[in-house]
Amino acid sequence: MFSIIQAAGWPIWPLVACSILALALVIERFVSLKTIKIAPPQLLDEVLTITRTVVPTPDVVNQLAQNSALGEVLASGLRALNSHPRCSEDELRSTMESTGRLVAHRLEKYLNALATIASAAPLMGLFGTVVGMIEIFGSQSTPGGATGGNPAQLAHGISIALYNTAFGLIVAIPSLIFWRYFRARVDEYLLTLELASERLARHLNTLRKP
Repeated sequence: MFSIIQAAGWPIWPLVACSILALALVIERFVSLKTIKIAPPQLLDEVLTITRTVVPTPDVVNQLAQNSALGEVLASGLRALNSHPRCSEDELRSTMESTGRLVAHRLEKYLNALATIASAAPLMGLFGTVVGMIEIFGSQSTPGGATGGNPAQLAHGISIALYNTAFGLIVAIPSLIFWRYFRARVDEYLLTLELASERLARHLNTLRKP
């Protein structure tokens, strides 16, 4: 691999840096977007069961907020109810929606960077190709103006062009695939959070009716 990088010339080093960054972002997103950290399957049912008789105390609500992203959204509604017992259902929804937007911002963290790498890597590969082509044409002329060319320099220019093009695609394609995968995963989580907050708001409003 190192010999290939050496053969590709200096234009490939920015692509190497992008590949390392993309790998780090993918690993970070895989760790951060685990279901247990975002929307544990049984959490909403547990909250609904607890709130059937009484609104949880602030300590319990704080523990819920630290549980997961879903817990943070649900806890914001319970906090609003603890602070203003007579707040309307619309106010509960608004509070949870505001918290949901903050959570959504965290879930989408680094996705723009990964998308940028997926878009920029082919262009960086194209830049390396252009550099290689410049070396190819430079090798075909001599200081006296005669054409002839240096075969070794010609081969080196071709290798720079092809290696950079290939490496740009190697970086861009997986980055694009993972960006789309994480984008779909985040959208699914956001839908889960929205539906859960709607269900909790209706549940709390029903309990307060005489």
